[in-house]
Amino acid sequence: MKLWNDPALSDEERVDALMAQMSDEEKIHQLGSYWLRQEDEDVPAPEPTQDDHEVAPMENAFKAESLTWEEATTHGLGHLTRVWGTDPLEVSEGAEKLKTLQEDVRSKNAFGIPALVHEECLTGFTAYRATVYPAAIAWGATWNPQVIEQMAQRIGEDLAAVGVHQGLSPLLDVVRDYRWGRVEETCGEDPYLVGSIGTAYVKGLQSTGVDATLKHFVGYPASRGGRNHAPVSMGPRELEDVMLPPFEMAVREGGVESVMNSYSDIDGVPAMASRHLLTEVLRQRWGFSGVTVSDYWSIRFLEKMHRVAANAVEAGALALNAGMDVELPETTCYHYLVDAVKQGRVKQETIDAAVRRVLLQKVRHGLLDEDWQPQVDDTRDLDSAGNRATARTVADESIVLLANNGTLPLAREQKVAVIGPVWTEVRSFMGCYAFPNHVLSRGEDKGTGLEIRTLPEALSEIVEDVSFVRGTGFMNGTDDELREAVEAARNADTVVMTLGDIAGMFGEGTSGEGCDVASLDLPGRQGELLEAVLDTGTPVVLVLVTGRPYAIGQYADRCAAVVQAFMPGVEGADAIAGVLSGDVNPSGRLPISIPHSPGGQPGTYLAPPLAWESEGISNIDPRPKFPFGHGLSYTTVEYSDAQVSASQIARDGTVSYSVTVRNTGDRAGSEVVQLYAADPVGEVVRPLKSLIGFTKIHLNPGQEARVTFDVHADRFSFTGVDMQRIVEGGIIELSAGRSSEDRVEAIAVEIEAGRRIVGEGRVLTTPVHVDIRQR
Repeated sequence: MKLWNDPALSDEERVDALMAQMSDEEKIHQLGSYWLRQEDEDVPAPEPTQDDHEVAPMENAFKAESLTWEEATTHGLGHLTRVWGTDPLEVSEGAEKLKTLQEDVRSKNAFGIPALVHEECLTGFTAYRATVYPAAIAWGATWNPQVIEQMAQRIGEDLAAVGVHQGLSPLLDVVRDYRWGRVEETCGEDPYLVGSIGTAYVKGLQSTGVDATLKHFVGYPASRGGRNHAPVSMGPRELEDVMLPPFEMAVREGGVESVMNSYSDIDGVPAMASRHLLTEVLRQRWGFSGVTVSDYWSIRFLEKMHRVAANAVEAGALALNAGMDVELPETTCYHYLVDAVKQGRVKQETIDAAVRRVLLQKVRHGLLDEDWQPQVDDTRDLDSAGNRATARTVADESIVLLANNGTLPLAREQKVAVIGPVWTEVRSFMGCYAFPNHVLSRGEDKGTGLEIRTLPEALSEIVEDVSFVRGTGFMNGTDDELREAVEAARNADTVVMTLGDIAGMFGEGTSGEGCDVASLDLPGRQGELLEAVLDTGTPVVLVLVTGRPYAIGQYADRCAAVVQAFMPGVEGADAIAGVLSGDVNPSGRLPISIPHSPGGQPGTYLAPPLAWESEGISNIDPRPKFPFGHGLSYTTVEYSDAQVSASQIARDGTVSYSVTVRNTGDRAGSEVVQLYAADPVGEVVRPLKSLIGFTKIHLNPGQEARVTFDVHADRFSFTGVDMQRIVEGGIIELSAGRSSEDRVEAIAVEIEAGRRIVGEGRVLTTPVHVDIRQR
């Protein structure tokens, strides 16, 4: 037995022994990857708007520069890219393909080292016939990290069962501009919510032995104009206080094993080439010891798009020196690292450090064991009943009731007209990284590969007399369709308007990667359709199934009720019907604000005074129609008796904030108790309020809970004028409530005078204790 095959030795000893025998080329091949995919695919859009389509940025542009399989694997291979997620393979077919590829990889290198296998898993395993869970923005809407951890565990179990080692999720991007197409892939606009949900996902996925991958590190969602890949105009303070904390939580609290870079450049420095981010922040400050992987072709972007490198040799050297270990989805620039060493652009020890991290990852997954064989269950059911039950739970908890004049729940005995494009297409329930949208939408039949209940099937079971009229498509429609919808509305007792998004890629949808928008008006002619139906005077229940928030200020007050569903996945139809019928008491809360007007953006609730209501200074009011954290239910809840444990604390002290929450209605329901902090006077401009704690509790009628948050002073820290993180003496105001704008009266807590510099390893979370009792 070779030393590197000996499990009795430590991981480090095994890797040292292996690297001592490897040539420079053999080492470099461990930093590369290969993507086996079809050439010259015909790729129609959901409603065609372009002649071409790609499943990754600039895929077609880079195909001509790809290495062959023989070139990529001659001395070994670091990663196999999306064996399952590229084509519609049955489990038995995918298992055979993976085993064949791994056998070939092992045969082509002197040490018999297999490749790591990675796949997308943002809405579940992106594979044929795999359960599609709600989109990530719906995870945020649950405000329930526990249920997201359970979901991620199920995803990880499926990945592990078919030989996958690493999943390219979750996104920990904090939304800064709703026009950005990838809002649907995020968990919201607040760093603490995003960090809490994302860290739960990491723990769930990694509990199965599959490595999670944080992305996109960092700043991606703050691109100018909400355009994909656009430059990020952001100062280091906003980066430190808004964008970095979720990643830090997942590193320190979640123990994540991998991180992926952002495509964007921040103040002129591409994240891919930033040693400050990839090494100084991630490794030196936070202690991250895992593997960094490049977003697809982003190393080549340094040459082709950012133009900070003259050629592939320079691009590879820039990325590796910054701290990027593995090039995905295929080896391009890292193929030339031998040349980079010869030219003095890269030191051998830099290559060795990256290779060492990759091989340590392979040791953890058993890939250096002498008896290793691909563990692939070719009978695995990727859409099991257990998966479906979890998908339904996430969907149920994610739907947000924004407004209701008493029309909901719907009465069974009435004539209902269901209008709008969403009911016509189950793919509207799914995000752009769901296999039916990501891959199957390119086929002629645009099938889903799954049994998915439609909205007509679900709604027909809750209302006796229901009819369905499209009215318009997602992106386009005709005058005749609009007239038909108006006539249907006039003949109904109630209208259920199903409006929203169809996810796609690079302009081939209304939401998704590269599907950015110039305005937050409803897509296509959907706003025109809604206006026409509202003008009939028939009560309208507006059901929005979207990946981003749309400006509905001109419509919301004229609707009888408004329901927001954020791409609720394969169980979406029944989850929506459950809320409309009252079988489900809605408990979702907004993870992002709903804008009032399409021009009152970009802006989120994390706003300083001059970004909020300006009292006549500007004629534009940026306040949302429905604020961050908002959501109603079919019961009523009262908050009372808010108290703090101390009126003064030390700069490194802790204060407990308690509030009583009582269900005063006649049915059971869940309440999301949210704690906000305000810093009235700071040495730098501070947000008017920021979320520092939350919990979701279930209360029966008449039941109450005493909810206590233990808040360390670190939770009030921020980046000061000298760019050091500090806790500053002075007043902090604490208030709990139902949303960022519906809170009980604030209680002031005074932090002792002075200024404390907060070192690395600060307190990142707010523990919550809940004492439920019957009154």
